Amino acid sequence: MNRKYRKTVIAGNWKMNKTPSETKEFMTQLKAILPKGRWCDIALCVPAVCIPAAVRAMRETRVGIGAENCNPNPSGAYTGEISTAMLTDAGCKYVIIGHSERRAMGETDADVNAKVTAALDAGLIPIMCCGESLEQREADITEEWITTQIKLGLAGVSEERIRKVIIAYEPIWAIGTGRTATPEQAEDVCKLIRTVVRKLYNSKSARAISILYGGSMNDKNAYELLAQPDIDGGLIGGASLVPEKFVKIIEAANQPAV
Repeated sequence: MNRKYRKTVIAGNWKMNKTPSETKEFMTQLKAILPKGRWCDIALCVPAVCIPAAVRAMRETRVGIGAENCNPNPSGAYTGEISTAMLTDAGCKYVIIGHSERRAMGETDADVNAKVTAALDAGLIPIMCCGESLEQREADITEEWITTQIKLGLAGVSEERIRKVIIAYEPIWAIGTGRTATPEQAEDVCKLIRTVVRKLYNSKSARAISILYGGSMNDKNAYELLAQPDIDGGLIGGASLVPEKFVKIIEAANQPAV
C-alpha cells in the first residue's frame, strides 16, 4: 500500500450468496464490530436483490454498497439485466466489471470496456477485473495477457476519468481454489498493471490508481499481501460473507504503508 498517493480499498464480492433478510442481519453484525478509524475505503458488492437492504442498513456508515455487474445500455429489451442508472438510483457507489466468472460466461474485453464507460458516465466507481488462468501462467504469457486486458478494458477512458477507476487483479487459478498467489507473485502483477497504466496515461495517474488483489485474500493472509507496495487493497470473496473475517481484513489495512 501507498496511502500517500492513493486510497486503500477493501471490497467484498458476495457473488450469489445471501438473501435480503440475511443481508440486513449481516450488516447489523458488521456495524457492531466495524473499526472506528478510517484508514481505508470499504465496499460491499452484493446481489442485485440485496442492494436496497444493504443501502438502508449502511446509510449512516462509511461502507459503500456496490453491484456485481451491470449492462452498458441505458435501457431496452435486455431481460434480466440491470442498467447503471438503476444501480445509482438504488444507492450504489461501486460496480464490479469483468470478473473472471462473468468472462467465463462469454464476456469479452469489448464488453468490459463498454461497461466501464457506462459506469463512469453514471458516476459509479468501476472495479475492473483482470487475471490469467493457470495455463496462461504456466505458458509464461501472464504479462502479455494482463497488458491486453488493461489496454482493451480502458480503451477511450480519459486521463481525468482513469483516476475514478479501480483495477482488481484476480488470478483465475487462485479464486475459490484455496490457492493464493504468493505476496511476491501478486505484487509482480500489480506492479505490472501500474506500469501499463503509466504507459497509457502518465506517472501521476499510475501513482493515483488503486490496484486490488482478488485471489483468495482472507483474514489469515491479508496483512502480508497488503504490505506489498503496489497492492492497495483486496477484492474479497468468501471471507466477505463473515463479518468477523471481513473486519480482520479491514484491520490488516491499518499497518505502516510503504
